Amino acid sequence: MTLQIGFLLFPGIQQLDLTGPYDVLGSLPDVKLHLVWKDLAPITSSTGLVFTPTITYADCPNLDVLCVPGGAGVGPLMEDSQTLDFLKAQAQTARYMTSVCTGSLVLGAAGLLRGRKATTHWAYHDLLAPLGAIPVQERVVRDGNLLTGGGITAGIDFALTLAAELYSEAAAQLVQLQIEYAPAPPFDSGRPETAPRHVREEANKRTVESRRVRGEIVARAAARLG
Repeated sequence: MTLQIGFLLFPGIQQLDLTGPYDVLGSLPDVKLHLVWKDLAPITSSTGLVFTPTITYADCPNLDVLCVPGGAGVGPLMEDSQTLDFLKAQAQTARYMTSVCTGSLVLGAAGLLRGRKATTHWAYHDLLAPLGAIPVQERVVRDGNLLTGGGITAGIDFALTLAAELYSEAAAQLVQLQIEYAPAPPFDSGRPETAPRHVREEANKRTVESRRVRGEIVARAAARLG
């Protein structure tokens, strides 16, 4: 039976949160991928890449896997009742509810992280607990049928982990080889613990405003969830 896999689209999405896992899962046999949004109008990512939704919330089938990417646009998404209702409805039947990066905050705003282990981008990790999650500092975190990936590039690790769950380790390894996923970064600055101090300080400066705004949104979401 064909696996139905949906990726949530929204204005301000981080394109690599989407395209990394999309390439991995799209390389598996007998899958149907959906780019899901309220309507079929083109969506512009946070860096200007344009995506076209393939299906609307209203027409989307019950999905085997639903993935929520992150990005600059997650703030408004966390207070979008139509989106939150869609996530909650899909969670009733989905085999796996998943996220990449700050997409986990959207799952949290829908009440889907309460009492469950989850992760997100390092800069926003402290926003998980107010949404009822049990924060875990890992690249990929699984709690039952909930899989969450860390920041941006962790989406590939997450998708390979999910591919092994859906099919087998051998199938996931084949995809890994096909996409030549053998990370060997030129710098050891991918985590705040290893990045030079001046790099870490600059990165923190760049997230001050988004942290403030998202913190306010998370507080409202936490109050709404009770």
